[in-house]
Amino acid sequence: MPRGTLEVVLVSAKGLDGSDFLANIDPYVILSYRSQEHKSTVAEGAGSNPQWNESFLFTVSDSSCELNLKIMDKDNFSQDDFLGEATITLDAVFDEGSHPETSYNVVKDKEYCGEIKVALTFTAERGGAGRDEYGGQEESYGGWNESARDF
Repeated sequence: MPRGTLEVVLVSAKGLDGSDFLANIDPYVILSYRSQEHKSTVAEGAGSNPQWNESFLFTVSDSSCELNLKIMDKDNFSQDDFLGEATITLDAVFDEGSHPETSYNVVKDKEYCGEIKVALTFTAERGGAGRDEYGGQEESYGGWNESARDF
C-alpha cells in the first residue's frame, strides 16, 4: 500500500470545446484524489488552449489509484460549465516514482473533447517520521548517533 506525497504539475490543455457563444472560455481545473480536492487558477480569456504551470500536492495513504481532473469554464453570470474530464491511473507512478509531462484525453459524454497535460511525481514515505531502520525512535540529541558521524 503506497504512502507518501503525490505532486501533480498541471501544465496546459489544448483543443477544449467551449459552450460560450461569442466569447473565449475561461478554463480552470478541479483536481481530486479521494476526498482531497484542489482548484487551479482560472486561465481568463485563454480559450481552448490554456497554460497553467501550477503544482498541487496530495497525501497518499491507501491504495486508491485514480486522479480525476475536471475541466470547467468560469462564467460570471451563470453556473460554470463542465467542459470535460480526464481520469489518470496512478499505479505506474506509485511504482516508478514519476511520470514526465504526458497528455491525457479529456472526455465529455464518452466523446473526446481535448487534451490535458500533466506531470506526476510520487515521493514515498520513509518508514514513518522520526523512525530508524529498525522501527524504533531515532535519537534527536547528542550521544552515539552524533559522535559516530564525526569519524
